[in-house]
Amino acid sequence: MSDAQQITLIVDGEETKVTEGTTGAELFFERRDVVVARVNGVLKDLDQVLPADADIEGVTIESPDGLNVLRHSTAHVMAQAVQQLRPDAKLGIGPYITDGFYFDFDVADPFTPEDLRQLEKMMQKIINQNQKFVRRVVTEEEAREAMANEPYKLELLGKKNDATDAVEGVNVEVGAGDITIYDNVDRKSGESVWCDLCRGPHLPNTKIISNAFALTRSSAAYWLGNQNNQQLQRIYGTAWPTKDALKAYQERIAEAERRDHRKLGVELDLFSFPDELGSGLPVFHPKGGIIRKAMEDYSRQRHVDAGYEFVYTPHITKGHLYEVSGHLDWYKDGMFPAMQVDAEFNEDGTVRKPAQDYYLKPMNCPMHNLIFRSRGRSYRELPLRLFEFGSVYRYEKSGVVHGLTRVRGMTQDDAHIYCTREQMKDELTTTLNFVLGLLKDYGLDDFYLELSTKNEEKFVGDDAAWEEATRTLSEVAAASGLELVPDPGGAAFYGPKISVQAKDALGRTWQMSTIQLDFNLPERFELEYQAADGTRQRPVMIHRALFGSVERFMGVLTEHYAGAFPAWLAPVQVVGIPVAETFNDYMFDVVGQLKAAGIRAEVDISSDRFPKKIRTASKDKIPFVLIAGGEDAEAGAVSFRFRDGSQDNGVPVAEAVRRIVDAVKNRES
Repeated sequence: MSDAQQITLIVDGEETKVTEGTTGAELFFERRDVVVARVNGVLKDLDQVLPADADIEGVTIESPDGLNVLRHSTAHVMAQAVQQLRPDAKLGIGPYITDGFYFDFDVADPFTPEDLRQLEKMMQKIINQNQKFVRRVVTEEEAREAMANEPYKLELLGKKNDATDAVEGVNVEVGAGDITIYDNVDRKSGESVWCDLCRGPHLPNTKIISNAFALTRSSAAYWLGNQNNQQLQRIYGTAWPTKDALKAYQERIAEAERRDHRKLGVELDLFSFPDELGSGLPVFHPKGGIIRKAMEDYSRQRHVDAGYEFVYTPHITKGHLYEVSGHLDWYKDGMFPAMQVDAEFNEDGTVRKPAQDYYLKPMNCPMHNLIFRSRGRSYRELPLRLFEFGSVYRYEKSGVVHGLTRVRGMTQDDAHIYCTREQMKDELTTTLNFVLGLLKDYGLDDFYLELSTKNEEKFVGDDAAWEEATRTLSEVAAASGLELVPDPGGAAFYGPKISVQAKDALGRTWQMSTIQLDFNLPERFELEYQAADGTRQRPVMIHRALFGSVERFMGVLTEHYAGAFPAWLAPVQVVGIPVAETFNDYMFDVVGQLKAAGIRAEVDISSDRFPKKIRTASKDKIPFVLIAGGEDAEAGAVSFRFRDGSQDNGVPVAEAVRRIVDAVKNRES
């Protein structure tokens, strides 16, 4: 074979000679786990010819990109099955999402659970046919001809060059570059049995999907997420490389459902969401109030120890404040409508003094700026750390409101730190360490950081200030030693931010604390301090929310602990259960000693039988159950029963009290 027929590739970091015209499938023929190739950084189907001098990487099905391709290909198979089941169904979009995929359809009637079961069987039949996914480059005219009976696809073709359309899933259909259609091709006849407008890439064939998929649910969804558009029906599904991986995922989902804070909130009598109040407005019951107070009290003490000063601000304000801050320009859609008050009228009903717009506050920072500005400030006061458990109100659309984790009325543990430019890097480092330490105290300890940078279409201030703020945050994040993930365009309009992403007991990631560096609001509010040389200088402003909101953090902790809160947070820390009524007084004496030591303890003297009382305490997830019978009373002792069902018998009362007090004091789980 002559050298002219050979080309050089860099394959997984190593130089390799191959025959000109070699495809990805041929290159990775012996690697059955490779499903697509990354060619010069771009994912390509394996049947594509590899260009000379290209940097090639095999993408395995278990990798994040490989999983996305698997799930997108499974979505195509599902759509093919839907159009077999309902020939009049019109195709919407069908992207991969975290752990799965969905596809939208315009159908006459919603899908039923029976439909989903039937569709799974039809999908398995398609998969077993080992159809090939074949990419076809077409002109716009050819695409319109192929999609002539698919009105939503025709609309997407009109958005091909609309770079501002950022609706989820659109970019898997059309975008810059070639217009492509993917055909599902029957292996025997070689004919296309189904096709869709799609950018790809896809698996080589349907058989790779195997039987490791499931359709999970269906729901209504507006076309392109716009409530003014046609309502479609969306089917969700999941797909994994193996059946075992699918089963493990389904077990995680089942465990997540058991841990759902909305369910546990009812079972443990912690909080509720009365319809009479409206969507996204929770109320905390006494037990939930105890947990919340314990969370807040500990946070308050830690803030005092760290040099924060407490402030309080009202729930409403004149609209002008948010004109100055820029919120009415950039955040108005997230605010409740204005209340018009203080209008004065003449006797004939004409307006003598027009009403003023008042708003429920969506954020505390403008009011904290007013506190800073209320008098002259000196460099000797800086850094000035203001902290508030401030109630804020945000107009979340009803479709995204979710339990405690997405509400309309919330309490932010909000801090604003004012410092000099020379102090800001050290202050950011101190703040990040403070945040991470406090989150660990609440039981979260698996973190990474996300750096959100400027949204070019939604920002205030000059580029130089943004660049300095972003660089400083990046340096502080890097110095922490934690993984740093970029979030391009994710910053608030006034400055970049670091967000702490924490993993819970199920491995799910939650955005927790945020730290934002802001040069812009001090400028807009004309904040000043007197520097050491007598000049007037602008402070740097650091925005910091640790919990995010108290409500959301409590929802996260409820699911993280599955309702079995550590003793220091548990609403009832100890339940005493006498084995018979004869020992009630003895148990009341023990519980009295615990209460005197600051422990939340009670005695179960209900009419239930002893075994039922034990089960009730277990169901209520009580950290410590103390049991007392004849031998215990004679010995001045109690028996411990722990959450895992184990027991420690004959523990002297004084030692029992000490153990419990130490466990609460040391915040043991």
